[in-house]
Amino acid sequence: MTDIDRRNGTRFGTAMDTHTDIGLGTRVGARVRTRVGVTGHRSIPAAVLPAVRTGIRRQLRGDEGMEALSCLAAGADQLFADMALDRGIPVTAVIPGMDYEAHLGDADTRAAYRRLLNSCHAQVNLPEEATHEEAYFAAGRWIVDHADRLVAVWDGQPARGLGGTGDVVAYARRTGVPVTVLWRPGVLRA
Repeated sequence: MTDIDRRNGTRFGTAMDTHTDIGLGTRVGARVRTRVGVTGHRSIPAAVLPAVRTGIRRQLRGDEGMEALSCLAAGADQLFADMALDRGIPVTAVIPGMDYEAHLGDADTRAAYRRLLNSCHAQVNLPEEATHEEAYFAAGRWIVDHADRLVAVWDGQPARGLGGTGDVVAYARRTGVPVTVLWRPGVLRA
């Protein structure tokens, strides 16, 4: 089934639960679904990984009506999606408007992306953007605009290019979406 998000006309592809956007969360049947989005670095240092995994577990527990939003990029996005799926939480893949899969990284990363994408309950294919950076930032903004809260696997440093984790976190904070930062103080990514 294909559905259209009423706020911005974005197409949802693949089979998915019937839901109507109500602003905070999504109504599924008689209950409200909480949407948790993710943004984060593609490379997570080994010294940070245990804290990130523990933090993600905490963010994904408790709410039976949860939905995860992820771009399924290497690193934080794939880790978050994998952990959500392991907990039985439906994942919506948000695909930037570009030749995304070709730019995800090595063959293992692309294979993980395809595996996760096939496990998602919904897929949002965003309109094509002029540059890859604009496509990444548009996807990050879409996640923030549709999330009740955002999990950021972030070292606290400015984005290294438009649409990086720092930009998405700043956008979430400007728009009032609560952000939980997962990182180990003092550790910087390579």
